[in-house]
Amino acid sequence: MQLVFILEQVLNGLLVGAYYLLIALGLSLIFALGGIVNLAHGGFYAIGAYLAVVLADRIGFAGALVSPLAVGLIGVAIERLLFRRFYRSDPILSLLLTFGLAMVIEQGLRIVFGATPLPFSIPPELRGQIFVGDFIYSRYRLIILAVAVAAVTATWFIVYRTPFGRVVRAGVQNPDVVGALGISLAPYMTAIAALGVGLAGLAGVLLAPIAGVHPAMGAEILTAAFVVVVIGGLGSFWGVIAAAVLVGVVRGVTIYFNPSWGEASMYLLMALVLLVRPRGLFGERIQKFD
Repeated sequence: MQLVFILEQVLNGLLVGAYYLLIALGLSLIFALGGIVNLAHGGFYAIGAYLAVVLADRIGFAGALVSPLAVGLIGVAIERLLFRRFYRSDPILSLLLTFGLAMVIEQGLRIVFGATPLPFSIPPELRGQIFVGDFIYSRYRLIILAVAVAAVTATWFIVYRTPFGRVVRAGVQNPDVVGALGISLAPYMTAIAALGVGLAGLAGVLLAPIAGVHPAMGAEILTAAFVVVVIGGLGSFWGVIAAAVLVGVVRGVTIYFNPSWGEASMYLLMALVLLVRPRGLFGERIQKFD
């Protein structure tokens, strides 16, 4: 029974790592190409959750899966109207911009939906438990893990196995050469912004029944997502994946031995990694987008 409980905690840790990964991966992609550290990324996670609540009330939970697409379109508008103006500016300016945008999103959600958390339950068809011998686990949590794996795999395919991805990776490593070849990175940055914030919106939809839906939910998860990005290496695709799995497993195992240390474990892990490798596990030097 003790082994079963440890396995359950490890799976819970992987679940936490999965939704950290969906948010952190978008953060990393946007930074890698545009050089913008998006402090408003948690706000898009919250928008995805609220849109899921609204759409589920009207067309059911399946319709709520449209929410990440809507969040991605919002990301396109934000990139074209705001982010694009700051690619060549001092990074401090983009930090101030995205911090202000995060505040606008949070307070906007309070004005429209109120400060009280909104109820959002797991659909009846996704409820229940999975039994494997003595091991029992939530069916919905396993679905979240499967969807997260599918989303990350699709993102990997786009970035590493398509002509679009080749241009993006070239733009990350040497944007001047890409520009000299007559290729404009602007539309690619728009697509990456849509993909990045769409992943955050997907995390909001999946986690809404578990984490709850309230205006400050984006700010709460953003810190943990940044921890994952810093551990993995800002701008590193594989680094973020490795860090999310590592953070999730460490957090799950720590909770088994001492629940009060669960949240602190990932910050201690980040401190240890930065002491040994300040760039993160897979961090590399990345030229600024211009």
